[in-house]
Amino acid sequence: MKTLPVGIQLYSLRDILEGRGKENFKEVMQQLRDFGYDGVELADDFGFEPEFIRDTLAEVGLVPMSAHVPLVDMMADAQKVADEYKTIGCKYIVVPYLPEEYRHLTPGYETVIAQMQRIGDVMKANGLQLLYHNHDFEFVKLEDGSYGFDDIYKRVPQLAAEPDTCWIKVAGENPAAYVEKYSGRAPVVHLKDFIKEGNPKNLYKLIGIETEEVEEDTGMFEFRAVGFGQQIWQPILEASVKAGAEWVVVEQDEHYNVPAIECARRSREYLKILGW
Repeated sequence: MKTLPVGIQLYSLRDILEGRGKENFKEVMQQLRDFGYDGVELADDFGFEPEFIRDTLAEVGLVPMSAHVPLVDMMADAQKVADEYKTIGCKYIVVPYLPEEYRHLTPGYETVIAQMQRIGDVMKANGLQLLYHNHDFEFVKLEDGSYGFDDIYKRVPQLAAEPDTCWIKVAGENPAAYVEKYSGRAPVVHLKDFIKEGNPKNLYKLIGIETEEVEEDTGMFEFRAVGFGQQIWQPILEASVKAGAEWVVVEQDEHYNVPAIECARRSREYLKILGW
């Protein structure tokens, strides 16, 4: 079976990258390459110059295929964002998250749609592609019966998808089916595993997002290395190939009692077992 290059989202390793210096960054990148990763998706520049990141990744043999950039930064100066990540060598710039004031069924939704159209045009003019990375809140039902997830792509033709397979599953949909639904428009697919029991409510606190505490939190939710949770991966990987994706990207938001770098190794080793 055909396979795709495997990357890792560096947000997964933020605890061992933030404030640690350039030599540490290079050492961690070399470890990732030694594990068998082909590329990285940035979530921060960690205070480093774009040229340093570009040259370090080239030296160790990792492709900087994409970057998550806060929406507010792109709204403030999309050209500055394009310039920075063009220098690094990224092909895709990703909207990683919608703040509550910009989500579906709020007054801010029309604003953010217009902003993503504008930002998408700026990225295209610079040879980049704007992607959107979902969570589960996009699967709210709209008045016409469609999901908010699908409405975003209907309204913003400049936008391509970065399906997060964990959050699609948490929302109650089939990750493989949704990846394949966006064939030709999902160049990067996020591989994220998890364990969910009962009816947990305060999920976004687990990814560092401050939200109002929901009292009816009666379950457990934890992220896991790929292959160590509840996801069934073979159909998702096959769907990624069928959909014409260019990359699959491992992401693990939290690591609990296992170090982040060990989780990265375990995820890559599991994918190797599947022939990836």
